[in-house]
Amino acid sequence: MEQSYKDKPWFKFVSNKYVWVLLFFCTWMLFLDNYSYFDHRVLNQEIDELEANKKYYQEEIKKDQENIKLLKHPDQIEKFAREKYYMKRDSEDIYIVEYEGDTIKKQ
Repeated sequence: MEQSYKDKPWFKFVSNKYVWVLLFFCTWMLFLDNYSYFDHRVLNQEIDELEANKKYYQEEIKKDQENIKLLKHPDQIEKFAREKYYMKRDSEDIYIVEYEGDTIKKQ
């Protein structure tokens, strides 16, 4: 006596309407929905990048605030202007020495 395939446990599982509804729901949520799993992964990666940028810019703001505190003294302002913008007094000459590996060559 042979059993028909309708009596097998896998057939009962596959023919169950709740299994089909669950399968459809999972497929919809993973691939087709506006808030699908894959869209969330992309958005989470963007959030991580933005948080890294935020951390970098906050560190840069702290450095700039420290520089601003230093520039409140006239001696520091003069030092900054001489180093950064090559400013000089009327009686001085400035010589800029560049080495071969220091600059990027333009093509």
